[in-house]
Amino acid sequence: MLLTRASPTFLPSTSAASPSPQAPPAPIFGRSHRRGVVQLVSSCSPVAGQRSGSAARRSVMAAAGAVPAAKLEDADALIDSVETFIFDCDGVIWKGDKLIDGVPETLDMLRSKGKRLVFVTNNSTKSRKQYGKKFETLGLNVNEEEIFASSFAAAAYLQSIDFPKDKKVYVIGEDGILKELELAGFQYLGGPSDGDKKIELKPGFYMEHDKDVGAVVVGFDRYFNYYKVQYGTLCIRENPGCLFIATNRDAVTHLTDAQEWAGGGSMVGAILGSTKQEPLVVGKPSTFMMDYLAKKFGITTSQICMVGDRLDTDILFGQNGGCKTLLVLSGVTSVQMLQSPDNSIQPDFYTNQISDFLTLKAATV
Repeated sequence: MLLTRASPTFLPSTSAASPSPQAPPAPIFGRSHRRGVVQLVSSCSPVAGQRSGSAARRSVMAAAGAVPAAKLEDADALIDSVETFIFDCDGVIWKGDKLIDGVPETLDMLRSKGKRLVFVTNNSTKSRKQYGKKFETLGLNVNEEEIFASSFAAAAYLQSIDFPKDKKVYVIGEDGILKELELAGFQYLGGPSDGDKKIELKPGFYMEHDKDVGAVVVGFDRYFNYYKVQYGTLCIRENPGCLFIATNRDAVTHLTDAQEWAGGGSMVGAILGSTKQEPLVVGKPSTFMMDYLAKKFGITTSQICMVGDRLDTDILFGQNGGCKTLLVLSGVTSVQMLQSPDNSIQPDFYTNQISDFLTLKAATV
């Protein structure tokens, strides 16, 4: 088993595997995100009295049970307090195919201080090997063993539940998922090859599907179409025990550095809408990858700092796993979004980008 512990809020239940039309969909987590975040933040945020913010905002956050994030001022203190840094990629290391300023120097500095670096991305379009090539192309020396993509998480999850090798996986997604499933020894169909398939909706048309499909994995898919929606829906609704697995539910992604693009959550949402079944999410903010990493490297989560640009995936991922959390404003989240009274997801610290580790370090010397 790859999991370090069985999480009742993550692993599929009997009802999730074989839903009835009358049964309500099972939630991704055992409690609501908002309530869960409030509980987690209130139990691990140590400097409520020192953090800035308007009196009205503090009042709202206090009523919700959360503590406003502190702006990172002493980088050395944070660096010295943890053993491992987990970095999100899109919006933290790069945007699209453009490296964010100061990243190489920052990673080199952290390595020189003996810190373990891990890169976790919800983007499932590439395998770990393919991401390794992207890091190399951008001039970054990152080992494949340090990379954990949600494409890999999907295959690792199926291994962790001893998914039968005689069953097949239908993939709504791109090449990264196919490569990881193949490496794990699973049979699959779908993926980019179904991108040009169309359904001729003529009277009496009946669409066949493979009855041996035991799981449908949905990730970001630039070749998404109605054929895939229908095929995945048939497998989930008609194949007994067929799992619905999502690599992530990100609303937006960085396909280019020019603007935000609809993310994998839009593809997952289409299948959820047609099946009325909630997916099992293996990417952030699910704790599956955190459990896997903690076991693989033999570290406690209190010695980890999660660095990301998204509140509802990266920061929640770190908080759900019991880690320190640092939000960077180089991606999708602005300081206005962070400080909005409607936001209850508060990291321990926030800063502009990870290269602030260098400038803030210099300022404290």
